[in-house]
Parts: sequence; C-alpha cells; structure tokens
Amino acid sequence: MEGKNDTAGGRGLIVGRNPVLEALRSGRQIDTLYISGEGGSIPLICALAKEKGAVIKQVSPKKLDQLSNGASHQGVAALGSCAEYCEVSDILKEAEARGEKPFIIICDEIEDPHNLGAIIRTAECAGAHGVIIPKRRSAALGETVYKTSAGAASYVKIARVSNLSSAIDELKQAGVWIYGTDASGEDYTKTDLTGAIALVIGSEGFGMGRLISEKCDFMLRLPLKGKITSLNASVAAGIFMYEALRQRSEP
Repeated sequence: MEGKNDTAGGRGLIVGRNPVLEALRSGRQIDTLYISGEGGSIPLICALAKEKGAVIKQVSPKKLDQLSNGASHQGVAALGSCAEYCEVSDILKEAEARGEKPFIIICDEIEDPHNLGAIIRTAECAGAHGVIIPKRRSAALGETVYKTSAGAASYVKIARVSNLSSAIDELKQAGVWIYGTDASGEDYTKTDLTGAIALVIGSEGFGMGRLISEKCDFMLRLPLKGKITSLNASVAAGIFMYEALRQRSEP
C-alpha cells in the first residue's frame, strides 16, 4: 500500500466506515470518498464528506476491493492524508495546553503496522500526549495503521523523527524522564510513573536497540510466569500505559 500512497502524491487511503467517519469528524482533509454500499453510517459519512467539499464517487464493490487491496472496507474508502506528523515540541506543547505533565510513548522500530496502530489507539485512550516513531525501520501512518488505531491516529499527535536518540535528548532537556522496557528492569507496579515521562516500547523481535537503551533513565519489566519470554509489543505497551494512567489518576 505504500505504492498507492506514493502514486497518490503522499496521500493515504483510509478504509472502513469508522476510520473514515472519525477522519471526517476530526477535520482531516478528504479529497475523494468512494462508496459501494448503503445504509448504516454511510448517509452520515456522505453528508460530512459533501459538507467538507470532497468528491463522492459511487463505485462497484470490485473496484473498492481493488482500491483497498483486500482490506475490509465495509463499502467505504476515502483518499486523503491518513494522519499528519508533528514535531516533538508539538507533543510537549499539547501536555502544557492540557496543564499536565508530559506522558509520551516512544516506539523503537515497531515495524508491524497492526502493532503500531494498536499502540496509537491505546495511547489515545490512556490520555498520552503523543507518540514518537523513527523514520526508518518503523511502520508509517498508512491505512493499516490508521484502521487498526480505530481512527485514534486522527487525534493523537505523532512525531516522526530522523534520529530517535536526538528526540530523546530533546525530551530530557524539557525535563522528561525516559523509561525503557526490559526484563532486567524494576517491577512496573513499584515504579513512580506520575511525573513527566516517556515510555519506550521496543521492537517486536529484539526489544530496544542498544543506543536507545543506554539513553533510558529507568528500566521497567513485566512479570512473566509462563514459558514464553515476551509479550506482543502492543499488549506490553498497553499494560505499561494503563499503569501510568492508574497512578496519574490517583488523588
């Protein structure tokens, strides 16, 4: 699907009723809406798209299957930007605007778009101020990420940086403590996560890279009682994020 994004001038194809609806509601620019069904939320989607000046095209189910490359489109797809990237400073400003201490998620080489989408979705639900991803060796904000995030990519600030190590330095200069995730760390429930924090989630197969690991101020670990020695990256991220939310929500 990256090829489709390239040929569309950098735009992304958003697939499925809920992701398209959330994109329209969030104010994201939609150029063309493709429809091959009716009923349910489709009339609302068409009304919002028309209101925003999008071109609405009725197409055959076969055509929509081709456009969505086999993804479950539910009779709806939209061509536009899947999400806009921001700067790290924008994430810090978001925390300031909310009157909260920064709560940021750093994805270190999360290459599976389903995992990245799930992490973004959980980050939005847990109240994180933003997600930082590297430009290389990472899933980008294509339609799979957007759909897996259930539209959360329209609301969470996402910074895509060329150098993750430099981004971490920028966070540290702003007073943010960096928490890595590794089996050698402290029990995540016994660590204070109420301050200005950034949680680093390592790659699916290898965890955090050495340079990023060395940048961390603290290490957190999850208890594992079975024979498998690691959790899926998005599952682990969700556990850490909700522990941080639990602590930060206590009076």
